[in-house]
Amino acid sequence: MGGKVKVIKMAKKKELKKEKKNADSLSIEEIEETIVSLANAGHSPSKIGLILRDEYGVKNFYELSNGKSIQKVLSEHELLGEMPEDLLNLIRRSVILEKHLNKNKKDFSAKRGYEITVSKIRKLGKYYSKNGKLPLDWKYSAEQAALLVK
Repeated sequence: MGGKVKVIKMAKKKELKKEKKNADSLSIEEIEETIVSLANAGHSPSKIGLILRDEYGVKNFYELSNGKSIQKVLSEHELLGEMPEDLLNLIRRSVILEKHLNKNKKDFSAKRGYEITVSKIRKLGKYYSKNGKLPLDWKYSAEQAALLVK
């Protein structure tokens, strides 16, 4: 049975090598079209990077395009969200933790995790408002976060 697994793994490696050979034949414009189509399909920029790496064999789009990132391509095509992805993920986590804390009042470790998450959200909010990705008067509130995640 171990021999069959090795044969299957070797076959998968050969398929990956074939895919990576196809990545060399793709032009930057074709990769950008792929990025736009993946964004239209609902994928986040980080997920698009993983798909490009795994399915198309593009190791690093930033190096291929001479300093153009996936987010820059998405912003050129106006497909980038209004809130940065890392901040949105932290807000989702805080909403989940808040719901958990409402059900489990004595879970103090979850309370500590919630406090740390909210602290990270506030720090990122300050950073993004200084850099112009969020409005200068942006503040985190649990009520707005719950509405944003829904």
